[in-house]
Amino acid sequence: MTFLQTLLAKPLIARSLKTSQPYFELMRLNKPVGVYLLLWPTFWALWVAAEGFPDFPIWVIFTLGVIFMRAAGCVINDYADRHVDGHVERTLARPLVTGAVTSKQALILFFSLLTAAFVLVLMTNTLTIQLSFIGAALAAIYPFMKRHTHLPQVFLGAAFSWAIPMAFAAQAGELPKYIWLMYMANLSWTVAYDTMYAMVDRNDDLKIGVKSTAILFGDADRVMIGVLHAITILCLLLLGSELALGVFYYAGLVVAIGLMSYQNWLIRKRDREGCFAGFLNSHWVGVAVWAGLVLSYW
Repeated sequence: MTFLQTLLAKPLIARSLKTSQPYFELMRLNKPVGVYLLLWPTFWALWVAAEGFPDFPIWVIFTLGVIFMRAAGCVINDYADRHVDGHVERTLARPLVTGAVTSKQALILFFSLLTAAFVLVLMTNTLTIQLSFIGAALAAIYPFMKRHTHLPQVFLGAAFSWAIPMAFAAQAGELPKYIWLMYMANLSWTVAYDTMYAMVDRNDDLKIGVKSTAILFGDADRVMIGVLHAITILCLLLLGSELALGVFYYAGLVVAIGLMSYQNWLIRKRDREGCFAGFLNSHWVGVAVWAGLVLSYW
């Protein structure tokens, strides 16, 4: 038995791990794809604002902030869905459904994560602090939108994309007009991949009355995802032209287009496995764009 196995076998540590596991699952720390989907566009903004590698403290602040805010978003999402997740195949085992975490504990965790993220923001400038209040509001509102509108994915896109102006403001101290091209690119991309995610649950959502773009688009879902991908690429092309970025950036966009095409192929049958695979693959689009920016500025 290794030292680590011996350590983990100790009763106190084993009990602590067992106690904390539901909270890790509630924050989705065991499923990092959501962190990646939020992190890469944040890096887009930081690299453009700095015209290369951003200030190291700002990079650390936003990397940690993304982790905290994504975890907070997962917690409040599960709190909002605690009465319906038990009727959806994919979410039957979530901690708030099984009772491993109570509603009160989830809210305490949510506000603790928000506090931790806000402490990080306080280390930046006044503009970023002001923007953070809008970001927190968007993160708190999004999970409840699926009760009232078929466009909750748009609210998610707005929330996920808000890290872009915040990161740019922290690094550059201003918000030039072209930053909204990046914002719109990410919003469209987010709606596209979250529609794939919603397609996984569409049949269950129809039964329990939960709304989504997957339900709104119906048989036009694949076409609409393609349109959203096209809007994303168009905005990123306009951004490249505005900033006079080099060939590496456009090479990154070519890779991104290839990945988007592959994702549309994965969801061609609209089956759960294919749609979920398309969603999981989506974060590589963010990597491709970021890599193009890194190489262009380098």
